[in-house]
Amino acid sequence: MKIEVWSDFACPFCYIGKRRFEAALERFEHKNEVEVVFRSFELAPDAPRDNEESMHSILASKYGMTIEKAKAMNANMTEQAKAVGLTYHFDTMKPTNTFDAHRLTHWAGESGKRYDMTERLFKAYFTDSEHLGDRDTLARLAGEIGLDAKAAADMLASDAYTADVREDENQSSKLGISGVPFFVVNQKYGISGAQPEDVFVDALENIWKEDHPLTMVGGSDDLACQDGSCALPADKA
Repeated sequence: MKIEVWSDFACPFCYIGKRRFEAALERFEHKNEVEVVFRSFELAPDAPRDNEESMHSILASKYGMTIEKAKAMNANMTEQAKAVGLTYHFDTMKPTNTFDAHRLTHWAGESGKRYDMTERLFKAYFTDSEHLGDRDTLARLAGEIGLDAKAAADMLASDAYTADVREDENQSSKLGISGVPFFVVNQKYGISGAQPEDVFVDALENIWKEDHPLTMVGGSDDLACQDGSCALPADKA
């Protein structure tokens, strides 16, 4: 089973959804047969790299609400994050453009570290208040997960992996994905949003059953089948 996850590092629901999905995967009987691949999605591709606005102000402007209402919404989001073991610091988050961060995950994937890089970037943004638009910061974060920080800096100074990010985004467009997180299973089934853990578990189990139907092999004339079940005749029991 292959599960592709479209998400953005500036999306608070994406990190929460990641945790809920991971918890569900731990409960899934066939978890060792699941490949998880994170895909790039930019919620605000035109966002500036450096932005002095607070997250509260940005939210208020985006949805035409007061700062007080925005702070209340972010406080609610913080509580949702806490419920899955995450810590969000909206007061000190650094809003930025996430394009280079997405390029970094593709580069990390060449060393089998895309999942690790994705996790570190989410934590850096929501918990550590790191500037994910700053290339020196990104290179340092790559070093923290065991990659070569200098090589990461050199890559970020180029336009490498731009096409890879764009390909993920083009694919999401073809699939009709307009919001994240979005989970695509075996290129056939879609799960939208940071669903509750049980919803993910049920979806995984149902998809597995549908893609792996039980095939009956052989048979016996000694079996008496009726009322939807089969049993041995009384003289054979």
